[in-house]
Amino acid sequence: MFHVKHRPGKRHSLSSSTDYDASTPLAREIADLNRRRRAIATQQFPLPDKTRVFTVSNQKGGVGKTTTTVNLAAALAHGGARVLVIDLDPQGNASTALGIDHQAEVASIYDVIVDEAPMADTVQRSPESETLWCVPATIHLAGAEIELVSLVAREQRLRTALDQYLASVDEPYHYVFIDCPPSLGLLTINAFVAAKEVLIPIQCEYYALEGLSQLLRNIELIERHLNPNLAVSTILLTMYDGRTNLANQVANDVRTHFGDQVLQAMIPRSVRVSEAPSYGQSVVSYDVNSSGSLSYLEAAAEIAERGAKH
Repeated sequence: MFHVKHRPGKRHSLSSSTDYDASTPLAREIADLNRRRRAIATQQFPLPDKTRVFTVSNQKGGVGKTTTTVNLAAALAHGGARVLVIDLDPQGNASTALGIDHQAEVASIYDVIVDEAPMADTVQRSPESETLWCVPATIHLAGAEIELVSLVAREQRLRTALDQYLASVDEPYHYVFIDCPPSLGLLTINAFVAAKEVLIPIQCEYYALEGLSQLLRNIELIERHLNPNLAVSTILLTMYDGRTNLANQVANDVRTHFGDQVLQAMIPRSVRVSEAPSYGQSVVSYDVNSSGSLSYLEAAAEIAERGAKH
């Protein structure tokens, strides 16, 4: 069993069963949330035998990519895993959400991939958890795409730095998550070359699959020429609203196309998920009782279980 922290005043008690009709949709939803809370509270997260390195990518913006990176990392850390997040997006949103300092003068992933600084010099522990760390992104990363063009081994620089760092730590990480920019430039290529698994968030909205075929072709090219160990292992449905036919149709289409790669857990549209980054927190610590938090905890548990089977 693991424990999660939450902001004081953000935990909301539910009304007693005498306050509402148990046959109403609201009552059924509350009962389902309670069942899920009990299940996740007692679930043990199996830990992988070796470090699993994920690149979280989707060239389409607004799909919940950074949100997914941060909340899965936090959920796994709260479940007992040692987790490292590498913020490779010049916007630095993952760094912000994890409460990490990423002002211009801070040592960051830019120094690692451009100036070959040791990654150990850039890692910061997140206030989220004792077992969650982050390599931040600063504004300098915005120019890295151009600077990388003329550098030797420009596609392998992140992998080289990460391999050296992982080999040097006293306690190995269980998971590494690399948050990519919404593009297919050299930063994203570096992320694909450094990882073994790709996690693709797909929003349950119109045009959800737009551009996905190009992303998969690029992943295939990188697998063929730069990283034969790369594979799309995980697809997560985000921004799901079960009240709409469109969301259910998109979810069914994605499951038909990708089968077992798609997690059973789905991330709903959630005010709490949207609010949490403004407090420098994941939704797991911001409001553990919310549906968004439960969904990310369930997705993390599923990722952990899948890894234990391989």
